Amino acid sequence: MTGHHLSRRSRFHQRGLSFFGLVFVGVFAVAVFAIGGQSVPIFLENQAIRKAAAKAAREGSTVPEVRSIFDKATQIDDIKSLKGSDLEVSKRNDKIVVSYQYSREIALAGPAFLVYRFNEQTH
Repeated sequence: MTGHHLSRRSRFHQRGLSFFGLVFVGVFAVAVFAIGGQSVPIFLENQAIRKAAAKAAREGSTVPEVRSIFDKATQIDDIKSLKGSDLEVSKRNDKIVVSYQYSREIALAGPAFLVYRFNEQTH
């Protein structure tokens, strides 16, 4: 008889997430979407910066030319994080190499920030 009583009890035992677990998962999902939503434009801008730096390295032959070409691209692609004067321009094996570094922040809560740091160069 006790075995029958246990099977009836286990049938009513709840499975799945508790209310607090569901709230936690919901808050986590909202945070991921919020951070992701703010991160996408940062990565799109980085792609535009990478493309503009490569173009400047290909087309420019002097430091002022490279920076000028990059500045024109920043106006076209609406790049705000970097300008031509921030670029480091060097020559390697008769080829122009453009290096840059910058960071972007996303405010999370209070004093907490998510910081993306980019440090790249053309090849």
